[in-house]
Amino acid sequence: MSEQENGARRGGISVEAEHIFPVIKKWLYSDKEIFLREIVSNAIDAETKLRRLVSLGETEADTEALKVEVALDPDAKTLTVSDNGIGMTEEEVQKYLCSIALSGALDFIKKYEGEGEGAGSGIIGHFGLGFYSAFMVADAVDVYTKSFTGAPAVRFSCDASGQYEIGPDERRAERGTTVVLHLNEEGEEFANEARLRSVLDKYCSFMPEPIYLSCGEEPEGEEKNEKPAEPKPINDTAPLWLKPASECTKEEYTAFYRKVFGDWREPLLTVHISADYPLNFKGILFFPRKENDFENVEGQIKLYYNQTFVADNIKEVVPEYLLMLRGVLDCPELPLNVSRSYLQSNGYVKKIAAFIVKKVADKLVSMKENDREGYEKIWNDIRLFTEYSCICDEKFYDRAKDAMLLPICGGGYKTLSEYLEAAKEKNENKVYYATDPVAQAQFVRLYTDEGIGICLFDKFVDTQYISFLEGKNEKVKFLRVDADAAGALKTEETADAGKNEALEKLFRELSHNEKLTLAAERLRSAEVPAILSLPEESRRFDDMMKFYAAAGSGAAMPATAAETLTLNLSNETAAALFAKETFTGRDRLLAKHLYALAALSQRKLSADELQAFLSDSYRLLTMIPENANEPEETK
Repeated sequence: MSEQENGARRGGISVEAEHIFPVIKKWLYSDKEIFLREIVSNAIDAETKLRRLVSLGETEADTEALKVEVALDPDAKTLTVSDNGIGMTEEEVQKYLCSIALSGALDFIKKYEGEGEGAGSGIIGHFGLGFYSAFMVADAVDVYTKSFTGAPAVRFSCDASGQYEIGPDERRAERGTTVVLHLNEEGEEFANEARLRSVLDKYCSFMPEPIYLSCGEEPEGEEKNEKPAEPKPINDTAPLWLKPASECTKEEYTAFYRKVFGDWREPLLTVHISADYPLNFKGILFFPRKENDFENVEGQIKLYYNQTFVADNIKEVVPEYLLMLRGVLDCPELPLNVSRSYLQSNGYVKKIAAFIVKKVADKLVSMKENDREGYEKIWNDIRLFTEYSCICDEKFYDRAKDAMLLPICGGGYKTLSEYLEAAKEKNENKVYYATDPVAQAQFVRLYTDEGIGICLFDKFVDTQYISFLEGKNEKVKFLRVDADAAGALKTEETADAGKNEALEKLFRELSHNEKLTLAAERLRSAEVPAILSLPEESRRFDDMMKFYAAAGSGAAMPATAAETLTLNLSNETAAALFAKETFTGRDRLLAKHLYALAALSQRKLSADELQAFLSDSYRLLTMIPENANEPEETK
């Protein structure tokens, strides 16, 4: 219809049913199994609307008896969804089923809920297209309905071309609606009970009204007098996320996690979310348990819309660094697209993501403050995730920094502030750490003997995390145990021993490193003759280059590295060698062996270095005189 005014025509665009139906069937929904979610959701809506009318005194009904029934007849290839909810009059059928995209939910909300805060809470359908999703699997659909108002029952039949027939239904006497789908060839897979149950379990497990499933004839009991088992709903109408966190037990969280994600291990940590105005969403997030850092535990956030499953691949509501989490979110105000399959990006979604980040960080801090022992037990399992989250988002770090722990070699954990407080006397504003407690065991022992705590940074993300922490704490310096051992372990009586250029030249020749620097210090322990170190910045750069270039693990340090070899003047052998200006063959062999020992305690030797080290060791064994003093004890 069009109107003419001032020579111009105005009118409404008309869409032919035979043109729009193919679009609905092929493009509107990403997966044809969604039809069942839409049809059942409509039935749930009918129940929800009736409950609302009863609460407003608009009608009387036994709300305890409300339910949705799904019935499959494999022989007839029909699928029936029935409810005893609000029902429809003939006028409403004409309005809502004969006109595509005219949602009855919107009219109901406008009439009974208004447009204020919480309007439409619990009403699922907002688009009016859900009913027509049935034609993805059916070539005809019959609807039998009777309104709560007592108006005559109505029968509506429609085929896949959009042709329909509407009229009275004299057989129906009870309030509610029954939708019968005559499955087509594409929909035959849903005439299988197992397939039907799997779809219902996926989309309808937590819908707010009880749903019952029947498939074919009910099996008879073994005895004639045996009573049939009481049918149970297939769904949980009050999922755990609707309960206050204070009323949920650890056992309930674990059972819920196992049911939803099929992982029979207990989750490490649970974050219960209940956001009020203006966000209005609820959910539960879980830290999944892993056997090791390399286990591929896929995160999964299941998104619900008024307890109706929407999708589990929506990433907009959770930052990328939190995607290893598993959980459910029920967001009745999310801006979904018309098929409720994915989000339409907007500021509301970003606010939800920010709120989730806040809740996760707050949970870490809360557990660390209130259950330190339990928190330390799971820290190694969540450490990789939390360190990576801090690097990715400084806001997350600012909220969670008090919960970030540093593993200590030998056992236990400390926060950075706790470590620095303990280090005030011996290594103020310096954090010493090891990356391999076995290869660096000698250094770790030397430090711990001096009362200096050593942190353990053995995760692949630790290099970046250390740099991040230094950026956030400008006065604090992180040093690997082999980077500053000579400085940390020297005695207060150490005097300038001067230079021995001849010996430095010899060590450069034997190490094949022209950049090697020779130093001498008097260390507290006389046990270690020499320490090989590389400046922290140089070593980090070297590690980074190996990581990005994939040079292989355990690769030898480049020969051009600016190493420093420190001879320990408290050690008799090292002191005697440092005092010499000319060198015998035995001196050269001893110097070569000292360098190899120092390198071995700092890094993995190359194949050539290891072969030379073994050969030199065998030669040195032959030089030990038989009358040499025996050690007091051999361990």
